[in-house]
Amino acid sequence: MLRPFAFHYFLLALLCMWVLCKAQSEPGTSAIQLRLAGDKRKHYEGRVEVFYNGEWGTVCDDDFSIYAAQVVCRELGFVDAESWLPSAKYGQGEGRIWLDNVHCTGGEKSLAQCDSNGFGVSDCKHSEDVGVVCNQKRIPGFKFIRNQANSEESALMEDVRIRATYSHRKRIPITEGFLEVKDGGKWRQICSEEWTEMNTRVICGMYGFPGEKRFNARPYKLLAKRRKKNYWGFSVNCTGNEANLSDCKLGNDIDQKGNNTCGKGMPVVISCVPGRAFAPSVSVGFRKAYRVEQPLVRLRGGAMIGEGRVEVLKNGEWGTVCDDNWDLKAATVVCRELGFGSAKEALTGARLGQGIGPVHMNEVQCSGFEKSLTECHFNRESLGCSHEEDAAVRCNIPAMGFQNRLRLSGGRNPYEGRVQVLAERNGSLVWGTVCSDSWGTMEAMVVCRQLGLGFASHAFQETWYWEGDSSSDAVVMSGVRCSGTELTLDQCLHHGKHIDCPKGGGRFAAGVSCTQTAPDLVLNAQVVEQTTYLEDRPMYALQCAHEENCLSSSAYTADSTSYRRLLRFSSQIHNNGQSDFRPRAAHHSWVWHECHRHYHSMEVFTHYDLMSLNGTKVAEGHKASFCLEDSHCDEGIQKRYECANFGAQGITVGCWDTYRHDIDCQWIDITDVKPGDYIFRVVINPNYEVAESDFTNNVMTCSSRYDGQRIWTYNCRIGETIIS
Repeated sequence: MLRPFAFHYFLLALLCMWVLCKAQSEPGTSAIQLRLAGDKRKHYEGRVEVFYNGEWGTVCDDDFSIYAAQVVCRELGFVDAESWLPSAKYGQGEGRIWLDNVHCTGGEKSLAQCDSNGFGVSDCKHSEDVGVVCNQKRIPGFKFIRNQANSEESALMEDVRIRATYSHRKRIPITEGFLEVKDGGKWRQICSEEWTEMNTRVICGMYGFPGEKRFNARPYKLLAKRRKKNYWGFSVNCTGNEANLSDCKLGNDIDQKGNNTCGKGMPVVISCVPGRAFAPSVSVGFRKAYRVEQPLVRLRGGAMIGEGRVEVLKNGEWGTVCDDNWDLKAATVVCRELGFGSAKEALTGARLGQGIGPVHMNEVQCSGFEKSLTECHFNRESLGCSHEEDAAVRCNIPAMGFQNRLRLSGGRNPYEGRVQVLAERNGSLVWGTVCSDSWGTMEAMVVCRQLGLGFASHAFQETWYWEGDSSSDAVVMSGVRCSGTELTLDQCLHHGKHIDCPKGGGRFAAGVSCTQTAPDLVLNAQVVEQTTYLEDRPMYALQCAHEENCLSSSAYTADSTSYRRLLRFSSQIHNNGQSDFRPRAAHHSWVWHECHRHYHSMEVFTHYDLMSLNGTKVAEGHKASFCLEDSHCDEGIQKRYECANFGAQGITVGCWDTYRHDIDCQWIDITDVKPGDYIFRVVINPNYEVAESDFTNNVMTCSSRYDGQRIWTYNCRIGETIIS
């Protein structure tokens, strides 16, 4: 028979077991709490850590599955899981390994409901800690159940917004206003009593702004007195390096009375400084916030503004950054330096294409507060990084509403269609088409970027085959000429309100098709430099080249027994991009050349020029694509294009097409050139017939000296003009 005090403890034990079981079985509740930790490159990924029995621990990757990842992500308030990663990909955790051999069906409300060995029963090491990547979208109305025993939890909420006052709402971008968080489906303010500058820094970074600034609090205090208040129940503590407010730590409950008071504080107000590309005007505060000199960092190869491969200027030469240790802190330093917000993603493995030249930085470590990536610590001795490890970033940019001024219509999918712009006509806004005169790849690139659809794959000057709304067929924009760097189509040169479109709209309205990836052709400058030489060749041996206009004008009146002096060289053209380089023209429209017995798939593939030091052209060559094919490929990559038997033409990613020095037209005819110093230039894809992720590296320039008998080519560079 149990004694009274023993019976009392027995009942207490049963009660505890019942509470634990109920917590694990009731929907929306959990006996555990989760967080994502470790070396993260996105705020919605990381090592899975479990808070149980007053202690944080990890989960072993044995038997873990995508279903378990789905349970983890939903328990954290995300809509779904993208993937899971074994073997401590986010670094090794510490403390207990709470769960091992986890089996989930995917329908569980909590990881605690999945089958496992039981809490703390594991034969794993921390080298087997599992991680997950969640879908960054939050569950609408998600209510976070707070564990009072844990003071280190992250501030999970459904959404965050800067709510501008009436006087600020028409400004783009919105840089100032009350901060509100959505919690349990309702928008709430945050009390300013424990709010810090570091918290503001995180919010500004999320919204695409590189820094915060002071504001006039008086009108906000007056406005707050008249507004109904509904404060969020927690304070927030950020270090300033978080990529998202949800990564910041929750503070203690703020003492409130009916959610309407905030002691001596008021609702938090956020005020941010926009980057150069987004600032409505260059104010004094803006000048103080940014260094005036040219940044030492740039982005290349990205489809959208605010993303790209990271390149650094050192000793007058641009080079890349190795992805060893590349993380969100370093990526955020780059983003803020260039006038964007914090980094959404730190990309590794040349995800946005391979660069060229040296790898300037490796094993970069940043505190997150540096003004430039060049101020961060890095390993100056570490060598051996290849361009397959080039680091890249995706930055937060402010909401500018660019995509609301443009649309595609009539296409077979959302990535293509007739371009329509919103224009003001007779005092009202109407949709209309764009005149296709002069419409080309550069203009299409701007359209695709403005709509957030990636790169252009084609620019169309006839769109009669796409269905259209006749009410939107009127031409409202003509004479469009873009450099390719513009953020919106209306930033390009155009006729303005005076429309001039002889062919009219309708079937001749401009169209585009967009794609998420693009090729990137780069000439091997070293090969050109090493293979340059002169050859005197008789006219009778140049019949085919003569027919294809590969000689200078004086050749057309030359005697058949005379000689031409040719500057010859080999060219090796790599595709460093993310998709194959294919001719724009379809196979049926390629031009057959009987003399050389091959098809030309592009009208002009490369230009070869010899120029004086002041930039005047003294001799030129051009090369239609004799045939685009994979001459050689990197190890492990299969050739896809071969001209033999009239096959498909192109250059596969990771392969290169080599035009040897002894091929017809692989030269410049310099018969009429006088001895002296010159600039030798090669331009790939000069007419932008095919869209690429980076056109700046399509030009190679060399210094050249000709003494009448010999020629020296030296100091060849990609993407830079040499003038002396």
